[in-house]
Amino acid sequence: MSDAYSAAGRARWWGILAAACVIAVLPLVFRDSYWRTNLIVCALNVMLAIGLDFVVGYAGQLNLGQSAFYGIGAYVSTLLIMRLGLPFWPAFVCGVVASALSGMVLSLFAVRLRGHYLAIASLGFAVITYQVLLNWISLTQGPLGIYGIAPPPPVGLPGWQIDFTDLANLFYLVAGFALLSYVLLDQLVRSPIGETLTAIREDEVSAASLGINARLWKVFAFAVGTAVAGGAGCFYAGFVGTLVPDAFFITESFNILAMVIVGGMGTLSGPVFGAILLTVLPEFLRGIGDLRLIVYGLALTLVVLFMPGGIAQALRLARDRLMRASSRQTAGAKP
Repeated sequence: MSDAYSAAGRARWWGILAAACVIAVLPLVFRDSYWRTNLIVCALNVMLAIGLDFVVGYAGQLNLGQSAFYGIGAYVSTLLIMRLGLPFWPAFVCGVVASALSGMVLSLFAVRLRGHYLAIASLGFAVITYQVLLNWISLTQGPLGIYGIAPPPPVGLPGWQIDFTDLANLFYLVAGFALLSYVLLDQLVRSPIGETLTAIREDEVSAASLGINARLWKVFAFAVGTAVAGGAGCFYAGFVGTLVPDAFFITESFNILAMVIVGGMGTLSGPVFGAILLTVLPEFLRGIGDLRLIVYGLALTLVVLFMPGGIAQALRLARDRLMRASSRQTAGAKP
């Protein structure tokens, strides 16, 4: 058993190393600004999807307010930079903390709710947040938005300066944080914390009978998942240079949830593939005009109907079939 666990652990780290290599190569393959922009959007969506999957897929808490925490991180960091003159990285930390605290506040009020009731409460929080961003004009500029947001400041190294106005460098930064977020969440879900959250998701009453404080762990899950969304929001502001409330409308929450469902809830790696697919697919379908919406919707429907476990399930099935075929060939080759 220990050998199996160690082999699985080595496979995970090899997978993470492979992901790092892919991240390093992608800007070298896609050199035009259009696709480099899409690469950055993919990295942002990966952060949003894995943060939501930690709450929905592992803790079993249906959060439909992820767009709100995305927006809170973006606006808090931007306002601290532009109004108070705070440097980017301290403002980044404040944006992440503000999103995490907001998630904790929501979970404290909604901790008694489950299923559809929690979904409605979190959706209501997203609507309230959107209305605040839209109508608090003296602070957020309302529908006019905040313009002229600078990207993260350059990082100086001996004989070399990394300028984040370069889309390739900005992609490396955002994708690096996305990979770091994935590694941290992966370590959490494979630790006793992950087992605790899974126990709460499967049967909260039984978990409570074992002495697990379900309310406390729900708050923890919300804090972690929304902190990742807040980090994505901080990078988003510096990436686009403009903040408008419509970027964080409730439809964004459903888009993020679709990434998790298509990828496979409760897998972490699945939402990564789901985020990439649902970010890139509309771009490939752009050439067919409005028909792309029909094709996009049909693709989502087919995935949900025929692959309820998402892309992660399909990859597992393909891997198992290859392993069985390989073992049969090996057995047949023996005299």
